[in-house]
Amino acid sequence: MTRKEEILKLIVQHFIRTAEPVASKTLIEQYGLDFSSATIRAEMNELEKEGLLEKTHTSSGRIPSKQGYEYYLSHLRENNINNEIKMRLQTVMNQKVASVENVIKESCEILAKMTNLVSVISANNSNDEHLISIQIIPISQNSATAILVTDKGYVENRTFVFDNDVSVDDITNCVKLLNDRLKGTSIKDLVPKMEAIRPILNDYVIEHDVVYQALFETFLRFASDRMALFGKDELLNQPEFKDNADRLKKVIELFEHPEALKKEISKATKDIDSNVSIHIADKNKKNDDMSVVSASINIGDKSTGTIALLGPTRMDYDKAVSLLEYVSSELNKRFKNVGGKEHGRGKTSQEASQERKQAKRKS
Repeated sequence: MTRKEEILKLIVQHFIRTAEPVASKTLIEQYGLDFSSATIRAEMNELEKEGLLEKTHTSSGRIPSKQGYEYYLSHLRENNINNEIKMRLQTVMNQKVASVENVIKESCEILAKMTNLVSVISANNSNDEHLISIQIIPISQNSATAILVTDKGYVENRTFVFDNDVSVDDITNCVKLLNDRLKGTSIKDLVPKMEAIRPILNDYVIEHDVVYQALFETFLRFASDRMALFGKDELLNQPEFKDNADRLKKVIELFEHPEALKKEISKATKDIDSNVSIHIADKNKKNDDMSVVSASINIGDKSTGTIALLGPTRMDYDKAVSLLEYVSSELNKRFKNVGGKEHGRGKTSQEASQERKQAKRKS
């Protein structure tokens, strides 16, 4: 690492941690650089000329530019993962009976808490996902929960309340008819197909409306792009947003509109050396306030979604990239066997069967 690169690296890391512009005096006093203040200032001037640093209007210090962060990511990052975070994530991954969505959800919660960024899980389109079953679980005399399960392991539920005119037989008949007609249907086709069979429900089920409406709303949610956010409060407390009402308003609006958020995540471009995609926000561009680091996750042989971390330009890219590389790799290993292989062990059913036969022969 050259002297200039060492100075750039320290400026990036200091600014990420403090959100304060960095002066030569700071580098000497806090990091013990064995160079004179004049030498450091000269190197900082060169870095500014190269477009890697920017000078703020409020102090003599420098902050990283978009190009500076890109250089740091490509050449200077350490690619380390804190052992505490790694252990917490591994505890989640090692759960033997946890569902797909719970493992992903808990992983996202840890990512958000440990990075002070927003973590987002976004499901890809549902063209290759199909309904396996609809179940109705009675909760009380006047309420029940509808549960939908797909062949990708996703589960959606909705609790609804009905009046005394609706009989258990009506609910049972309605669900049976829907299962008979909808099982195997692509998720994207559920809503139009359910609308098409509504007249049939009217003929066979006396009080079908309450069940129909509950399931129809569930299908609408299920068929749309599924997205969950974690860590919004932590991000909104970052100085970039907390002290800037306009930026805060824009970020809150972004989180309230899934399509806009999905578009923001799509700005990230793939790093050719990993599964991670990165977008570094450029403050000189309008409506470019959010940096994104994302990675695809898979169940079986097909991509099923994206995990992303969103935050200010000043986000800790080293930590974000390293964590998403680790999490996406572990999730993909954990779930690569869903749909034809033994769950979570990296072996096909045939391979496992052969191993059991070999073990019997040895015994």
